[in-house]
Amino acid sequence: MSEKSLRPPWGSFLRNTLLIVVLLGMLYAAFNLRLPSVEELQSRIEAYGWAGWLAFVLLYAVVAMTPIPVTIMAVSGGVIFGVLEGSLLSVIGVLVGCWAAYHLARALGTEAVRRLLGSHAETVETHLEDTGFQAVCALRLMPGVPYWPVNYGSGAFGVSQRDFVVASVISTVPGQVSLVALGAFIAEPSVTYGLVVGVAWTVVIAMTVWAYRSWRGTSRRPFPGA
Repeated sequence: MSEKSLRPPWGSFLRNTLLIVVLLGMLYAAFNLRLPSVEELQSRIEAYGWAGWLAFVLLYAVVAMTPIPVTIMAVSGGVIFGVLEGSLLSVIGVLVGCWAAYHLARALGTEAVRRLLGSHAETVETHLEDTGFQAVCALRLMPGVPYWPVNYGSGAFGVSQRDFVVASVISTVPGQVSLVALGAFIAEPSVTYGLVVGVAWTVVIAMTVWAYRSWRGTSRRPFPGA
């Protein structure tokens, strides 16, 4: 037996350890953590004063890395900061979280991410492995598809960082703006905010159709719901 084969498989050990830590963190977040209401979150963010925007971005990034829905964060951004600043901070926060999850998936490795994704693994891998850019756009825009499986799946199943980042920016901005505008409308109902919500959702629907058709044109695999 060679000396090399006697060495402990440190890479595998570290990946498995990281997987366990991530799984435990996600399970804890999914079953024990509860995002505060919009009013509570607003009060907490405002308590940070000038650093409230940084606290909001960091919290949003953490939420985007977990199975916790990001909707309340975007709506809270509109309530707390208004449409323009809230949209900017929400987009930054969610993209930072998506990017961090993408690189965490690369560190974990393909097999570990398959276990992490569970029931989402087959669907995400099937649609990402051949047409990364179009699939990331389509999956981001599809109603009911969480952010986190797309983030981890993209890192594990070969989507390039460039395709992942560009597709995420293109497909994330309209949805975030629509949710932020909804929060701003709730805080201060106005025709302007209502128009922003309507326009943003029109863009989301149009982009969903575009991404779906583009993906269908580059892959022969059936898309979810097709």
